[in-house]
Amino acid sequence: MTEHLDRLTPRQIVAELDQYIIGQHEAKRNVAIALRNRWRRMNSPEDIQREIIPNNILMIGATGVGKTEIARRLAKIADAPFVKVEASKFTEVGYVGRDVESMVRDLVEQAVGMVKAQKKEEVKVRAEQAVEDIILDTLIPPMHTPNPGGKSIGYQNGNNPEGMPTNDHELNQRTRERFREKIRNGELDDRKIDIEVQQNQAPNIGMIGGGMDDVSMMNIQEMIGNMMPRRGKKRKVTVQEARQLLLDEEASKLIDMDEVKSEAIRKAENLGIIFIDEIDKVATSRSSGGGPDVSREGVQRDLLPIVEGSTVNTKHGIIQTDHILFIAAGAFHVSKPSDLIPELQGRFPIRVELQSLTQDDFYQILKAPKNALTKQYEAMMRAEGVELQFQDQSLLEIARIAFEVNSEVENIGARRLQTVMSTLLNEFMFDIPDLIGPNSYVVVTPEMVQEKLAHLVKNRDLSQYIL
Repeated sequence: MTEHLDRLTPRQIVAELDQYIIGQHEAKRNVAIALRNRWRRMNSPEDIQREIIPNNILMIGATGVGKTEIARRLAKIADAPFVKVEASKFTEVGYVGRDVESMVRDLVEQAVGMVKAQKKEEVKVRAEQAVEDIILDTLIPPMHTPNPGGKSIGYQNGNNPEGMPTNDHELNQRTRERFREKIRNGELDDRKIDIEVQQNQAPNIGMIGGGMDDVSMMNIQEMIGNMMPRRGKKRKVTVQEARQLLLDEEASKLIDMDEVKSEAIRKAENLGIIFIDEIDKVATSRSSGGGPDVSREGVQRDLLPIVEGSTVNTKHGIIQTDHILFIAAGAFHVSKPSDLIPELQGRFPIRVELQSLTQDDFYQILKAPKNALTKQYEAMMRAEGVELQFQDQSLLEIARIAFEVNSEVENIGARRLQTVMSTLLNEFMFDIPDLIGPNSYVVVTPEMVQEKLAHLVKNRDLSQYIL
């Protein structure tokens, strides 16, 4: 489970994050240490492993500076189940809304999906062979038992050329082998065949009267689904479509779901990352009175046992939250981290303040990351056969305008670049391929940027452009 982490030192983790996120070095260092500490814990003596608790992290910074992206990329690097939730969506127990345990159940679902995909990949070769056999049986049904005294194949003058089939069964086998080669070579991909696809007959269940928690509802639906017989549905599809439809079905038959669930729970417990955004929205300002603050504090108290370490029942089994890494984040414009209840503050011992993005940061975001917006637009236009190129000065101009708009209207961080780039290139995206055909060349110059974005800087009421 920790083989992947074994190859990742904190410096390597930061280097990986640097490929996608500009700046925020302190935050990157802290999450890199937290990730490496998981490998260190799991390779410590067993008697101390349970005592080593993760150092949960509280990120403080305005919107669009990279808080969510750091956590999401960290999970991808670690190949770990990851769930992002918004604290403001939770309500105190007894109120209508999502309960805090749902984020742990979502994490387990993520882990099950990851492990299931991994197991299916492991049995892919066997599943492909099974699918190939099903398609072949549909095209050329096998003759299972040769008839020793039955019909033989006659040849002219009674001569049997060497290697030729001598009876129907042998002829059937030869024909099947020829068709198997054709299937593998894709020669029959367009041929239509009839296949049977399994369908779950479980009905949708609604509750009348008293409410029921999510776990009980899921368990009842799964139980009834298992009791109902699976019925096959005949479909006429091409061989290529049949291969895709049957592959997942055959792979599922080859994996042990009990083993998948058990491994997924271990993965979620030891590697899972839960990112709690907008934690500042449930902080209780000390200067305010009662009212909605009572419910906010209630949400914090509901979060506390999950973050401290507790047992949560899911439809896949019981999970312990003691070693899940929790990363909380918030802008804290109105409230302060100290407005959180003391017990919850203590469960996020590492505090990192993310810096606001500068104009140079915007320029680097446009140019450097693997998933830079410029590269995304280049790829989309290349799909239409159009080559898009940004002059370096034009990137500097885009960064300047985005930074200026953020300063004068509302600071939404790097998300402003999406607004600016969309405004800049929307006309081209609309004209392709009708007016700008394949093999065309579009160069974004500083003059073009100034011409198309001038109204953004002049217009102070930019509510329509704010994401």
